[in-house]
Amino acid sequence: MNVLLIGSGGREHALAWKIAASPVLDQLYCAPGNPGIAEVATCVVLDVSDHQAVIAFCREKGIDLVVVGPEAPLVAGIADDLRAVGIKVFGPSRAAAQLEGSKGFTKDLCARFDIPTGAYGRFNNAPKAKAYIREQGAPIVVKADGLAAGKGVVVAMTVQEALDAVDACFEGAFGSAGAEVVVEEYLDGEEASFFCICDGKTALPFGTAQDHKRVGDGDTGANTGGMGAYAPAPVMTPEMIERTMRELIEPTMRGMAEIGAPFSGILFAGLMITSGGPKLIEYNTRFGDPECQVLMTRLKDDLLLLLSAAADGMLDQISIRWSDDAALTVVMAAQGYPSAPEKGSLIKGVDEAAKLPDVQIFHAGTAMKDGALVANGGRVLNVTATGKTVAEAQATAYAAVEIIDWPGGFCRSDIGWRAVARETAE
Repeated sequence: MNVLLIGSGGREHALAWKIAASPVLDQLYCAPGNPGIAEVATCVVLDVSDHQAVIAFCREKGIDLVVVGPEAPLVAGIADDLRAVGIKVFGPSRAAAQLEGSKGFTKDLCARFDIPTGAYGRFNNAPKAKAYIREQGAPIVVKADGLAAGKGVVVAMTVQEALDAVDACFEGAFGSAGAEVVVEEYLDGEEASFFCICDGKTALPFGTAQDHKRVGDGDTGANTGGMGAYAPAPVMTPEMIERTMRELIEPTMRGMAEIGAPFSGILFAGLMITSGGPKLIEYNTRFGDPECQVLMTRLKDDLLLLLSAAADGMLDQISIRWSDDAALTVVMAAQGYPSAPEKGSLIKGVDEAAKLPDVQIFHAGTAMKDGALVANGGRVLNVTATGKTVAEAQATAYAAVEIIDWPGGFCRSDIGWRAVARETAE
């Protein structure tokens, strides 16, 4: 099979690495890719917002499957335009991608189909949103309705913080994504990421993970796109997975089909495991980043065959196998992230670190300059390791981090702390 992968981050490097291992792969192209992806795929310059250019490329290269990594092209309807001309694609339609593209859409779907989530209000102006916040009190959560690259959410511990978040949205801090806000109940519990691979009719569990959103050790500081992750998430017991499928995923699949937008692709549920069971924080319609990196290192099956089966509506004939090992990834970010990351700093030692047993290093925001690797984004490298326990994977990942010579970068020193504490207690 000839495959086109769309994207350029650590998630896409992990997908490219796994797809490249498939015996049924002929050629793998990635648009635009990054220096790490270039080691396993042919990177091409292609404007993915120009859907006709993507279609022309697919025809020229005889592409059998397009895999869409990030959310923005999905929300823009790239899957619809490819399917309309007979090109097979893994990823939801524009209508189904609203599950990520509009938080208000998802909350309304939850209300209609009795999917457990926090109480909420939707607002298109600041005075009404502020009145609701004053009425509800704090802590409370304020979200920009649209896509804000993982940064449009404020967990406000005071009313004033929530009011300021509303002002930020309506004053343009998140562009058009903040034209509407969703204000919702603060949920107490433990967060987890739960993934399903879907084909419009069937949803199969596709692993669990736990992400670390805050920039600083001890889950302090600003929210980010994610500073690290590990898998599996211990809080997602077999019983909790069964409940999540029954109470959240299956009614979502039924509901999306009922409104004429059957969901095909990766359904990524951000969950809060409360004393009353799983509740939905939000849906994403693609693999998480950095969760994808730990999923791919644990997946025993051929990813390309799984993605192809989903695109063909054949998941009812598939089962998925996972390694018993744990996986953990540490995000190395550029100084100044998440507000103003410094680009261009030199990175050395990546190849040496990657030689450690059980280590994979996925490139995110990197570039080549005069033959050297440099930082070219906020989150730059994903140092990923596997081990018999989370503690073992953590130790190996941080040993690899130590080998990387990058004064212009930083990382958290405590990725996996919650799972390691659990393991120690046991």
